[in-house]
Amino acid sequence: MEVYLDNSATTRVFPEVAELMTRIMCVDYGNPSSLHGKGVVAEQYLREARETLAKILKVNEKEIFFTSGGTESDNMAIIGGAHANYRRGRHLITTRVEHPAVMNTMRHLESMGYRVTYLPVNSYGQISLEDLRQAIGQDTILVSIMHTNNEVGALQPIAEAGALIKRMNPGTLFHVDAVQAFGKAKIHPKRMGIDLLSASGHKIHGPKGIGLLYVGEKVKLQPIIFGGGQQQNLRSGTDNVPGAAGLAKAAELLYEHYDGDMDRLYKYKKVFIEGIRKLEGIQINGLVPGEPEGAGTAPHIVSVSVSGVRSEVLLHALEEDGIYVSAGSACAARKPQPSVTLQAMGIQNPMLGSTIRLSFSVYTTMEEIDYTLRAMYDKIPILRKYTRRR
Repeated sequence: MEVYLDNSATTRVFPEVAELMTRIMCVDYGNPSSLHGKGVVAEQYLREARETLAKILKVNEKEIFFTSGGTESDNMAIIGGAHANYRRGRHLITTRVEHPAVMNTMRHLESMGYRVTYLPVNSYGQISLEDLRQAIGQDTILVSIMHTNNEVGALQPIAEAGALIKRMNPGTLFHVDAVQAFGKAKIHPKRMGIDLLSASGHKIHGPKGIGLLYVGEKVKLQPIIFGGGQQQNLRSGTDNVPGAAGLAKAAELLYEHYDGDMDRLYKYKKVFIEGIRKLEGIQINGLVPGEPEGAGTAPHIVSVSVSGVRSEVLLHALEEDGIYVSAGSACAARKPQPSVTLQAMGIQNPMLGSTIRLSFSVYTTMEEIDYTLRAMYDKIPILRKYTRRR
């Protein structure tokens, strides 16, 4: 039996998405910048993709820009926003638990003379709105906060943060990395005070190599890619028509069955947490105190620390049974270093090096959850005995 529980790293493409993209690549393959019929057809695909995504986010289709993925969207928002507004100030705010696409971008801007405040988080991965309030100044030009943490599933108070930012300094841009949230949460930027929002195709059963950036109509960004002036001169380069259409189709399919799918994922999460806690030495990271199992966190992510077993050892042991999980963020998985997110949450050794992440999708079944629990019941005691003997 094969059980894929690494959906925060990437997801299986919906068949309808693959079919649509194949048609565009093999039949309607024109360049949307071309004036002939093939180009007009390609342009129509782009228009329809923007319309679909704008409807989901409840924004204007002119505010949707296509990128190569979440990393480019984050870079475009943060660097473009900072450079376009540097005359107003050089202060930026983010958190200590951001994805490397945000964290390393902030460090790049620090090397260019910008000042960055990194907000701490509590033991379940959330920032304090009071810390945010105190950090905002007249020279604060941009705040970047992820909606859903990719390692532990912690949810940040995005709507409250948006309202606070606009109350403290109406000119401050608010960027939200929604790569792990889009498709698993209902996000309406205009209602939540969000000026810039990043999302990615391959996290929602769409293709790799495509992302979106919502840019509010009054937001000023400086381009970071230069060329032929596509996408309102903000993001040059030949438009990725099959990618854009695939991203929009995947989002449409997910939100079409949103309520039922999210209820099911939360059910799976609750069953897994209750089941794995039957073993001794288990710690679930990021759970909100006082909430039912998994509530107050993302429906699809569970972070589990297993005392006495190294994460990579457990990962490969589960793989022997056809179960695929992660030792943390896929973007840092091949760089052996302690998790910045877990450290910021106060998790200490040895648990720091004994943590795996399981992430579900709409393809996950209860049979797979049960199979995974049985495998962990069998393997963890054996691995602990082997570790003690060493």
